[in-house]
This record gives sequence, C-alpha cells and structure tokens, in this order.
Amino acid sequence: MKRLLFLCALFLGISFAQAQTPQFYYVEIKTNKGDALLKLYNETRKHRDNFVKLVREGYYDSLMFHRVINNFMIQGGDPDSRYAASRQKLGEGGPDYKIPAEIQPELIHKKGTIGAARDNNPAKESAASQFYLVQGRVFSQAALDSLEKFRLKGVKLTPLQRQTYSTIGGTPHLDGNYTVFGELLRGVDMVDKVAIVKTDSNDRPLDDVRFAVRVLNKREAQDLERELQGLPPKKGLFRKLFGSKGPYKLP
Repeated sequence: MKRLLFLCALFLGISFAQAQTPQFYYVEIKTNKGDALLKLYNETRKHRDNFVKLVREGYYDSLMFHRVINNFMIQGGDPDSRYAASRQKLGEGGPDYKIPAEIQPELIHKKGTIGAARDNNPAKESAASQFYLVQGRVFSQAALDSLEKFRLKGVKLTPLQRQTYSTIGGTPHLDGNYTVFGELLRGVDMVDKVAIVKTDSNDRPLDDVRFAVRVLNKREAQDLERELQGLPPKKGLFRKLFGSKGPYKLP
C-alpha cells in the first residue's frame, strides 16, 4: 500500500511539474545596445508561429538591424546581413514565401511593438523573416488631427489610437497596412539606443548592430508569467527534477 501511495504521489508530482503550458511565446533579443524581451500575440498565430519556427532554427543568429530610422523604427531579419560587406545595401533577403496578412484594428503600432515588413503587394502579405521594432514618437492631439487630415486623408483615428499615440507614442500611419504580432515587455530602451546610431544613405548603421534571438523554454516562460502576476517562481523537488526546460507548443 505504501509503495502504491508513493507511486501515485510521484505521478501526481511529475504531472504537476510538467503541467500548465504558458499562455504565450516569449522571445529574448540580445544586442550590444542592450537586451529586450518580446511577447508574441496569440491573435496573429501565423506570424507568431513562423517567427518562433525561424528563431528555433537559428535563422536570426548574428543578423543585424540593417535599416534604422530614428523616431520611426529599427528593422532586421535579412539573412544577407549575416556576412554582408561594409556599406552593402540590404533589405531584399529572406525565405521564398510570404505570411498572409493578420492586420487587426486593436493591434496597433505603439512604441515597442514588433511588426512584419513587406513589399507593396496588394494583399499586404508579410515578408517571412524581416521584422521591425517600433520606436516612433509621442504625438500631441493637434498633431494627430493634422495626421488624420493630411497623411490619412480624412480617416479618423480610434479612441485607442489617440490615447496610445498621445501617451506611449508610436507610428500611427502604419496601422492597417502592416501586421503587428507582438510587443516588448522589457528593453524599449534598447530600441532607443539602436535608433540613434549613425547611418549611411541607405539607413544602414555605420557600425553593425547584430543580434541573437531565442525563445524562452517552458520553465522560463512559466516563471516569467508568474513574475508578471506578482508571484514568485514555483520551486520544489518535483519541479527541479521534472519541470521541463524544453520547448513547448501553443494551439
């Protein structure tokens, strides 16, 4: 009987340690200008899953932010940047497929979001690997009025857009044209630091800014989500022995 109870307790302990799949994917970006932590949106699953797949394959390792515009955004993900010569023009590289647009009104280009770059295709399909991190700027209400009238040709901003762009800031003219698929939980200052580097006539930094990217494993993601809820990480023998440090899959 004691042996049976022990086995039951062991099974329940292992099950508990391995349970509770994280709610989101989280991605760490490391640069010589600082580090950042992204949460990828579940509302944009095609972009989310494609980005996670490429990161886990090591696709982004040692690539660079090849297009940097202060008060706008920093862009990377061109595989040609891995071994690019100095002053080589970049921005055309990537896998030979596109991601269907997942543009949603509530997912806007506030400062610290990640969006998918694209060409001028009419379906607004995204490039498979190139992405940008939004810097933008904070707008006054008068500046937003002017934006509506001239750049947006009369299209009215929503209350969410007005509140966000007058406080957090961002790039409102991109809304509705590019897919936003995540946001920074930490490291917005990294974007600011990269955005002010000196660039050439093609907006490429004069001194390369490379990055390394990885997806947090299951245990790291669980601990992060507890931290975001104001809770300490889970501890205990079962979690130490059997808690997964490997990848996980979201529906």
